[in-house]
Formats: sequence, C-alpha cells, structure tokens
Amino acid sequence: MADGEASGAYREFKALVEAADRKFARARDLPLYGGGDHHSRKAFKAYTRLWRLQQERRRELVAGGLRRWEIGELASRIGQLYYARYLRTAEPRSLVGAYVFYEAIYSRGYFAAAASGGAGAGAGDGRHQGLLIRYKELRFIARFLVVAMLMRRAQAVEHLSTRLRALVEETKSAYPKTNFKEWKQVLQELGRFLKADGAYKASRSLRYDNLFDSYPSNLASIARFHSKRVLKLKEAVLTSYRRNEVKFTELTLDAFRMLQCLEWEPTGSYQIAARELTENGTISDQSGPSGLIDIHLSSEISDGSLPSNPQKAIIYRPTVSHLLAVLATICEELSQDSILLVYISASGLAEPNIASQKYASSSSSHSKAVSSDNHLWLGPRGSGGPNNLYPEDLIPFTRYPLFLVIDSENSHAFKAGLSELNLGTIHNAEKGEPAAILLSPRISSAMPGAESTAHGSQFTYFLTAPMQAFCQLAGITSDIDTDTYANAENILVSALEEYEGILCTSVGLNNVWGQILPDPFLRRLILRFIFCRAVLFYFHQEEQEQHLPTCLPSLPESVSPNAEAIKTPILLLAENFVVSNRFHFRNSIRNKK
Repeated sequence: MADGEASGAYREFKALVEAADRKFARARDLPLYGGGDHHSRKAFKAYTRLWRLQQERRRELVAGGLRRWEIGELASRIGQLYYARYLRTAEPRSLVGAYVFYEAIYSRGYFAAAASGGAGAGAGDGRHQGLLIRYKELRFIARFLVVAMLMRRAQAVEHLSTRLRALVEETKSAYPKTNFKEWKQVLQELGRFLKADGAYKASRSLRYDNLFDSYPSNLASIARFHSKRVLKLKEAVLTSYRRNEVKFTELTLDAFRMLQCLEWEPTGSYQIAARELTENGTISDQSGPSGLIDIHLSSEISDGSLPSNPQKAIIYRPTVSHLLAVLATICEELSQDSILLVYISASGLAEPNIASQKYASSSSSHSKAVSSDNHLWLGPRGSGGPNNLYPEDLIPFTRYPLFLVIDSENSHAFKAGLSELNLGTIHNAEKGEPAAILLSPRISSAMPGAESTAHGSQFTYFLTAPMQAFCQLAGITSDIDTDTYANAENILVSALEEYEGILCTSVGLNNVWGQILPDPFLRRLILRFIFCRAVLFYFHQEEQEQHLPTCLPSLPESVSPNAEAIKTPILLLAENFVVSNRFHFRNSIRNKK
C-alpha cells in the first residue's frame, strides 16, 4: 500500500471527523426537550458514516496514522448521542446503545494505552497529549458509570468506580503538578451516591414492573374510570436543587430515582444485550483500532408488549426563569389527553444551615421559622427574590392538566389555607384545570441520631422505593436476611394491591384523581403516597401535621392512616422486621399482646 494512499485516507477521515464534531456540538448544546431531533439525526448520520469508513478502510487508516484513542473518542461520541437520545425520548434501546458502545470502548482499552504511554514519556508534546487523553478517559468512565447505574448493572458499577478511583490516583502520581481537585470532588460525590443508592442491595428495580406493580384483581375497578375523561402521563419535568444534595456529575439522587420510577421495566432482549463487564473478558484484537461494534445493535432492542415511556426533561439546578421557560415550552406541545408531571425537590430557605439541619430533632421554634416563607428556593449560596419560586408562578400552567410533586420543607406554601392569603397558592386558583398535588412533610422523620438526608429526600424515597424508605426510616441496616426482606416485599405488594382496590371503589373520590388513576405511573405514585403517609403517621407518638405529607384534593377517608386496612400491612411490616417498638400503633390489639 502506498504511503500517499494511506495518508489520503486518514486526511479524509480527519475531515469527516471535524464535520461530525460540529454536528455533535450543535446536537449537544440543544436542550433535551422541545424538539431538536433534526440535529441529533444529522450527528448520528455523520458518525455512522465515520464508523463505516474506519471499518472498511481500517488498515489504510492505521498506516496513515490513525490511533486507538481516536477510535475510542469516535465510539464515545456515538455513546453520548445514544444517551442523549435516551434522555430525549426515554427509549430503553437508546440507553442500551450507549451501554454497548461504552462497554466496547472500555473492554478494548481504547484510551488506556495512549494515556499510559503519554504519562511515561518525557516532557513535551507527548506528555501533554497523554494528559489530555487521560482526561478523556476519566470523563468517559464517569459517563459510563451513569449509564451503568441507570441500567442497574451492579457489578459494572462496582468495577468502574474502582477503576475511576485507581485512575485518578495513577494520574496524580504521573502528573504531580496538575490540579486534580475537581476529580477528588467527583470521587467524593460518587462515594456518597453509591452508598445511598446501594443501601439495600436485595431491593428490586425502581422501574414499573408488571410482575410486581400491576394488580389484575383491580382491573374492573380501574376500568370504570374509562367512561369519563382519562389523562395519560406523557411528559414530566424533574428537577432537584438542594445544597449538599447527593449527586453524581449532573444527576442528583432524587432525579435519578424519579427518572426510573417513571419508566417501564424492560424485558427480553434488553436484559440480554448489556452483559456485565466481568462477563465479557477482553477482545482478542488489540493490535489496532477495532471496528467490530455494531452501530445498529440497539435498534433491534425493544419490547413490543410495553407502552412507550413518558418523556422526561431533567433540569439540573435551574434558575427560576429557566424552569418556567421549560414548563412553557413543554405545555405548548402537550396533547389534549395528556397530563404533565412536575417534580420539584428544593429547599425552602436560603440560610446556610438548612442543608445540615437534623429534622428529627428540630425545635418548634425552628418549625415556625421554616413555615414563615411561602416559596421554594432555587439558587446557590446567598439569597434573593430571583431565586424564589412562588406557588403563583405555576398558576399559568394550570391551563393544562398538572400533577405536581413538591418535596420541600416549605411544601405547605402550595396548599390552600383558610385565610385570605390562599390567593397566592395553586389550589383554588387554577386557570382551567384543577391540579393534582402531592406535598412532602415539612419536617423529615428519622430514628434519633440518624441522618436521613444521606439517603436523599425522604418523601421522594417513599414515592420511588417505598420498601427501602421504610427500612431507612425504621433504622434497619442493609444487613437484612434475604427471606425477611422477600417476605416484606410480599407484604408491601399485597398492601398496595389492597390500597388500590379501596381507592378505585371509593364513593367520594374526587374526579381530579379519578381521571388520572388509569395511568399506571401516576396511580403507583398515589398508592405509595398513601403508604408513606400511613407509615409516618404511626412512626410518631402523636399526630403531628408537620411530619405528614398532604395532597390536594383530599383523598377519601377510606385510605386515611386511621383506616384498619391501611394500618394492618404496616403493622405486619414492623413485626416482620422486629421493629414494632419503633412505631406507635394506636388502639392496636396486636400491639397489646
């Protein structure tokens, strides 16, 4: 092969890379809501062409100077595009596509060899390039970790987190004059995130699993609502903004949990396609830039038996104006039979001590201080009106059906009071569509000496992982007997099935709830709210309103904590875990035995 022919192929490749990178930048900079698919498709097309070129003319390209890390970067871009498509469309196959490409990059060591070679070289361009490639490798592993977490690949997450820590230490030793403070912070965030997310390893997926979360015995009761207006969850806005919140990169633990909670648990080929890293071994072809990854693999991965997932806009630490702009954009495109879920987890106060307060031991004077404000706070350190989100800010969006989940110590600001001040709240001030609202307790609960915030927001925990939230509240450690935990899961499944039957047959059910109960995701959130409210009710010796979540409009008395059918499963759970003494089951015969 002539040198000119080889170098010509490489020049063609580099020109295509530059063009593809420009398309990638345009696609990356667009928000993951309100359109933008055109740029994403153009970027995919450009990288598909590049991928085919390096497959068909690999020998020429290698002879012309193509290096392994360049193929790694190309594959990484494709993985990023797949992940962005997943965030934009909520398609599981796109998440799998990202995992497949990331796994191939990692197992073939596309970045590792080049970065190590640069670190061992003398001063100059080679060493500088080695550091740049090492940064690419670190960022790649961080992205891979997020995808592996969402895929619930526990072994892969453990392997990657260990590798990331080792890689940071290696790089600090190889480049002692380089500041790695940012990556030290990333590792600290990762440690907190994995500790909170993996607290109960025996727990099942947060996604909606037909095997556990649908109850055929109640189908007839749910069907009665279909004769009226029925709303479907097709869009959701998820945002979390708290100081010192548990997060990794730009994914907070609360948003991470809600994201999964609003998706179907895929089956079949989805589960088969993404094998654990430890099962894959290494690819034998390590001599050159391998092109054996199938770019069309994820297009064949789907589950025709499941409906589409709701689309979700995950907004990382937005300003108030940005959040409102996102809501306005999404509402514009909302179909007539759709309801928009808006989830906001945020502090109510800007004072520095708000993130570290011990809710369980809060004094009554502090509770009064918390209740003095009527807004949520979205902002960095400091205070000021522009960072305050008021209930009336959301009233214009009640022209559309809304399902609001507010997780904050100032959640009560969104509840209508009996005074004239209720004009500043959402309930009774809607502009056409009464909103369904779930509001967190004003004070989180915990066993004495326990730090509940280390697990993320407690209310969100109950809505997304009720069994784990129960264990965390009762001070049960992760070292739980497998049979005991499995029995507890069975109790919870039976309880939620009974709650659903009672709720769907209640005579006094408000139509606001009736028109959304047929939606499986929203129905599951409502059932878990009922469970959460009852658990917290019996956790406290006396009924304390600030410790209980509320909802608007009110749910029927038949699902109130005082109802025997609601209380009994919680008593059974407490007995199963041998923690009955940590609850206060009022007038319970079983408790007096």
